[in-house]
Amino acid sequence: MLQYLFDLISAPDYLDTVSSRAFMAFFIALILSLAFGGRLIAFLHHHQNHGQPIRENGPKTHLAKKGTPTMGGLLILGSSILAMLCCANLANPFVWICILVLLVYGFVGFADDYVKVTKETSNAMSAKMKLFLQFTTALAAVLVTSYFTPEKTRFTLTIPYFKELAVNLWYFYVPLAMVVIVGASNAVNLSDGLDGLAGGLLIAAFAFFMVIAYICGGDMVRYFYLMPIAKAGEMAVVCAAVIGGCVGFLWFNAPPAKVFMGDTGSLSLGALLGTVAIMVKQEILLAIVGGVFVIEAVSVMIQVFWYRRTGRRVFRMAPIHHHFEQLGWAETTVVLRFWIAALILAVVGLLALILK
Repeated sequence: MLQYLFDLISAPDYLDTVSSRAFMAFFIALILSLAFGGRLIAFLHHHQNHGQPIRENGPKTHLAKKGTPTMGGLLILGSSILAMLCCANLANPFVWICILVLLVYGFVGFADDYVKVTKETSNAMSAKMKLFLQFTTALAAVLVTSYFTPEKTRFTLTIPYFKELAVNLWYFYVPLAMVVIVGASNAVNLSDGLDGLAGGLLIAAFAFFMVIAYICGGDMVRYFYLMPIAKAGEMAVVCAAVIGGCVGFLWFNAPPAKVFMGDTGSLSLGALLGTVAIMVKQEILLAIVGGVFVIEAVSVMIQVFWYRRTGRRVFRMAPIHHHFEQLGWAETTVVLRFWIAALILAVVGLLALILK
């Protein structure tokens, strides 16, 4: 939208660059989330009598969180999408794919959260229904993204840290990409269990992919081992908008949290993270940079598998952030150390750009 305004008033060219619009998108989303966060929390308090249900078998310290409203992800989605509409190039199909993913996954999460707070249960939408909606949306996103990706790299899987090593998976790439989106969505959802945890991890991951997208879509790509994808450059603006929304949300989600992200935010933002990774052709790097998300999800799978097989638990509680709480770590200690791990993994991911 700002592009049309810049053309109308003959604004300087430097205002219409990806970097300038990413900068503006960040601050627009940040200001919107800070300005409307308090009002949204008051609204949620008014319409959620008991807030998000707390697991009875969870850490005892979490009982103090009872009554805290959920669906705070609406703040991130609303501020981010408005910032995208203002600053992103709306002629770029990748932008609309991202907005579609946010809206559909956000709706799935919202429906799940709504049932939880109205029926006061931690078990809302059935897993089969949720996965059906997630995979259907992922299929649409992958097919449209592939259509607008250069034919040479359309179904290519890049292997990071190895020069010019890439595998053409042909149409097997489509189901793989779907798993990436749905897997990222649910992994982020499982990580949203402590005040500020998911928000901080998402900021680190989106900051990494903002850099990757900016390089992929510009002339700098020739200096790095990345695939040139012109349309993917606009994802830097999308990522910047999400980062701004997450930073503003953390203002209210910092311990002790005044609002929880809920499935509304975690499912949609995780899906967007997976979608952006596909657009810049860095699916494997997503697993590395988002390693904390991966560990959270794997810990749940291990716990469920081993308990069903032996009746015993591997971890004191899953996801693994609760395991550390049960070991005696303070909640803020777990969050900060997981943030540090995410930053380290982001740096490890950046090494893939220069190792040849």
